[in-house]
Amino acid sequence: MAGSIKDKVAIVGMGCTRFGERWDAGLDDLIVEAVSDCTATSGIEIKDVEAFWFGSFTSSTTGALPFSLTMKTFFKPVTRVENMCATGTDAFRNACYAVASGAYDLVMAIGAEKLKDSGYSGLETPMPHADRTTLEPSAPARFAFLAPAYAHKYQLSMDHLKTVMARIAWKNHHNGALNPKAQYQQEVSMETIRKSPMVAYPLSIMDSSGVADGATCALICRVEDAHKYNKNPVYVKAVAIAAGSGFGERHQDYDYTTVLETHFAAQAAYQEAGIRNPREAISLAEVHDCFTITELVNYEDLMLSPRGKGWRDVESGFYELGGGLPVNPDGGLKSFGHPVGATGLRMLYEAYLQLRGEAGKRQINNPRLALTHNLGGQPSYAVASVCIVGNQRG
Repeated sequence: MAGSIKDKVAIVGMGCTRFGERWDAGLDDLIVEAVSDCTATSGIEIKDVEAFWFGSFTSSTTGALPFSLTMKTFFKPVTRVENMCATGTDAFRNACYAVASGAYDLVMAIGAEKLKDSGYSGLETPMPHADRTTLEPSAPARFAFLAPAYAHKYQLSMDHLKTVMARIAWKNHHNGALNPKAQYQQEVSMETIRKSPMVAYPLSIMDSSGVADGATCALICRVEDAHKYNKNPVYVKAVAIAAGSGFGERHQDYDYTTVLETHFAAQAAYQEAGIRNPREAISLAEVHDCFTITELVNYEDLMLSPRGKGWRDVESGFYELGGGLPVNPDGGLKSFGHPVGATGLRMLYEAYLQLRGEAGKRQINNPRLALTHNLGGQPSYAVASVCIVGNQRG
């Protein structure tokens, strides 16, 4: 297709911090930790990088501060990117297109966020029309609308749906227990998940992702140069972003069983990557599990499950590590928390490890294509990103 980025750029190095309550580190420390991990494992020095895209949602107001001060990039261009929960992926997208355009040969995308000592819990996201004189519904309250709507449309009892949602949380905590960089590194029983305190019915604490600090970065170059830097590069097949126009807020036929932005971002990415049957083509996916019900709806919006059938795939184990299409093999937001600017690149980090056979105990057999997905905003009005990468050209 015109403008396709497929196989024009490659990832030749990545680095990732441990995510969590990082009281031991400031934002600058997290950046240094991620970049140092990247340069140590890739052998590429930061002085050789020609330009930088820095993604941060609330922890920075300019590209120059804190990244260029921290890393001493000596007058090279640094661009700050913010696009809600798609921030990290959008930083990566901008870096990829800069290389594909021929402007640069080697660039870096960085996502970093320091939320735990920010003075508030969760995300500060007033809507554009808000004047702050009335309370905005919380994120759990907004996403909770998805659950009863899904249950009603597809004729599940709420108790049945809660069991399906609990299995999603159980799956992600099982995977996170295998990941030394996750915030939560232990399995949680279905019984504990089902009995956890309610936040916004029917979403409980164990249906919700946590708040965390973290940073991740990626080195991107022209595909022709990839093997100069790395014997096993990861090739970018597509990066798509869909920004909502508020359709769901303004139309009564919006039924809260889909997030339209995810659907349209997925369509654009599959077209760009040349994928006709994503359920068969994708080897693994990292999806935005801010809440367990969100992950369930994501399966269907990403066309990995047929409409109304995602819950059946959960019950069959299709999305578990040993299933047909593992989702969130690193533990997802459920195990990592959600330092907004870092999350999209953290998902790419897992895809990078899996495609190179470096994911350790959670390694998937013979992966070929990986998908990452972010969703920012609310179900009726959001921005979504879908990225597809692979370990083979063509």
